[in-house]
Amino acid sequence: MKKTLVDQLSQYAAYHRDPRNIASHFIGIPLIVVAVAVLLARPQWAGGWLSPAVLVALASAWFYLRLELRLGLVMSALMALAVWAGHVVAQQSTLVWLASGIGLFVVGWAIQFVGHHYEGRKPAFVDDLVGLIVGPLFVVADLAFLLGMRQALKEQIEARVGGVRMNPHRAAA
Repeated sequence: MKKTLVDQLSQYAAYHRDPRNIASHFIGIPLIVVAVAVLLARPQWAGGWLSPAVLVALASAWFYLRLELRLGLVMSALMALAVWAGHVVAQQSTLVWLASGIGLFVVGWAIQFVGHHYEGRKPAFVDDLVGLIVGPLFVVADLAFLLGMRQALKEQIEARVGGVRMNPHRAAA
């Protein structure tokens, strides 16, 4: 049985209830997404517009669009921006391309792991690799929630996993 948008976001959200962890994801996940786009932007075929980054972005967009059209369109646009940035960086020297991609990737994951330290729980992808593709969607959905949008979706997720709360077992930074 196919998991719904609420199923996917709830499963991911269960690993992300501490606001410090969620905040780390607003920085870490975009860095990781751009890093992957940068690293996969070489090689390029068909006059430079096709690359492994484009293929991964198309597969990701398909995943998001199948969950929900509105968020899927937003995610598709964001993936397109990441691929564009990746292709721009891939046009630089090999040293700049690799240093940028690897640097963004390492910094992004370091930020993620700091957030999960506060959460007191391992990242979602450790238990289910689908968490790697749901993470960017979680960030976009959470941004929508912060902007007062998609409150019914937020309520459905919180009914399953509870609200956002500080982990009392982890000291404030």
